This record gives sequence, structure tokens and C-alpha cells, in this order.
Amino acid sequence: MITRRNFLLSGAALAIASGIGFSITRRMEAHAAPEGTFEFTRTEDEWRALLNAEQYSVLREEATERPFTSPLNDEKRAGLFHCAGCDLPVYSSTTKYDSGTGWPSFWDALPDAIGTKADNSLFMTRTECHCRRCGGHFGHIFDDGPQPTGKRHCLNGVALVFKPGETTPA
Repeated sequence: MITRRNFLLSGAALAIASGIGFSITRRMEAHAAPEGTFEFTRTEDEWRALLNAEQYSVLREEATERPFTSPLNDEKRAGLFHCAGCDLPVYSSTTKYDSGTGWPSFWDALPDAIGTKADNSLFMTRTECHCRRCGGHFGHIFDDGPQPTGKRHCLNGVALVFKPGETTPA
């Protein structure tokens, strides 16, 4: 016998399963055809040889590292953060702050360092940020950061390489 409760639970389960399937499909489509043309390119085999498994997963497949696992969370020295894929300077330590989220966070990027696109996965729309030169995925940008921008660039530490003592490029 079908009860009202079982009917509603079945409908909810079907809706969730459909949404998950849509999210996974959209994610796979994004990986199959990266948006844009980038000045720094490599073949998939070259990327795999250059990056470790976690870097490849984040930079090339838009994965997310576990929170509170990046040593860059505690990095407080002056310097620049570079893309781990192509070595482009992308963030300055002067814009880094502790957001309490478990990922390195910045309130702004260096000029002409990142690109953005809409990310409609996980049942929401977010702003994904990536390296403007190689297209490597860094993380997402949210509107809950400190002034002066009010933005939080919430990034995967494995997507970055810190170079202490460097100053902002001219």
C-alpha cells in the first residue's frame, strides 16, 4: 500500500537523484571542454607529468582539497602566491587573511591574474576562479569577504606555490 508519506519520500528521493545526476553531468561537461583559449597549454599527459595527483585533480579537474589540510593556511610571510600549473603570480600576501573556512583566502587577486566563470554545480551558482594563463582551477569567489573589496577568494592551497620575499610584479 502506498501511503502519502512513502509517496512524498519517493518523490523527494527522485528529485535529489535527478539533481545529482544533472550536477555530475554538468561537471563532466565542464572537464570535457574547458572554456576559453589559454596562452599556456599542455597535453593531458604533460599536465599529469608536471603536477602531483592532488594538484592535477584540483587544477585540471576542478576538485576541492579537504579543508584545513593546506600548509598555506598558516603562511604569514610576505611574498607572492603563484599558479602551480604555469608559475604565474596570482595573489599577494598583502591580500591574504584568515577566513576560518579551512582554505587559503584572499580579498583580491593581482591585476590580470585570474579569470572567472559561473559554476552551477552543487545545486547553486558560484563564481569559479582560475588562472587566466593556463586555465587551472583555483577555487571560488564569494561576497562575504573583508573590505575593501568585500570578496573572499576561497582557494585550494595545492593550486598555489608560495614564493616568500617576492614583491608585486610591475
